Amino acid sequence: MYRVDELVERVDGRDRVVGVVSRRQAIRERWLHRVAVTVCRDGLGRVLVHRRAEHLSRFPGLYEVVVGGAVTVGESYEQAAARELAEELGVRVLPRLLFTFVNRAGLSPHWLGVHEAVMPDSVMPDSVVPDPDEVAWYGWLTEPELRSALLEWRFTPDSHEAFSRYLALE
Repeated sequence: MYRVDELVERVDGRDRVVGVVSRRQAIRERWLHRVAVTVCRDGLGRVLVHRRAEHLSRFPGLYEVVVGGAVTVGESYEQAAARELAEELGVRVLPRLLFTFVNRAGLSPHWLGVHEAVMPDSVMPDSVVPDPDEVAWYGWLTEPELRSALLEWRFTPDSHEAFSRYLALE
C-alpha cells in the first residue's frame, strides 16, 4: 500500500543506510531510498499484470508488471516484497530477491529490489484477492501477450525498467 508519509531508510549509492526520513521527503528531495517489487508467475509461466486504481496519487490507472512498494525502516527487501504481496493481492508467498539496481524512472530515484514469486497451485487462480483500493483489474498474461501489452498499454516506469532487466536474466 502506498503511504507517502511512511518512514523509510535513506540510502547512499551503495545501498547503505545513512538515515531515516519520511517517504514524502525522500521523494521531494530526490534522496535514494528502497522499493521492493515482485514479478508474479503462475505454474504455466504466465505473468500477473494489474492496473492501478484510478484514485491513487501515484500513476493512477497505469498498468504494472510488478507488485510492490516502499521498504520501511528495519525491513529487508524480501520482507517488504512479501508484505506488499499480502497487502495488495492477499497472497502469502515468499518472493525470491533476484537483483537490485538504482532506478531513476518514476517520481524520484530509488534502489529497486526485484523479486520473483511463483504462485503455488494452492493460491491459483481464485485465491488472489486484490485490494480494490490498490488494484482496479488484474490478469495473467503469457510472455508474448505481455510483450504486446507493454507496447500498447500505459505501464508505470518501474514496470518497463524492472521487467526488461528481469527478462535479461532468462
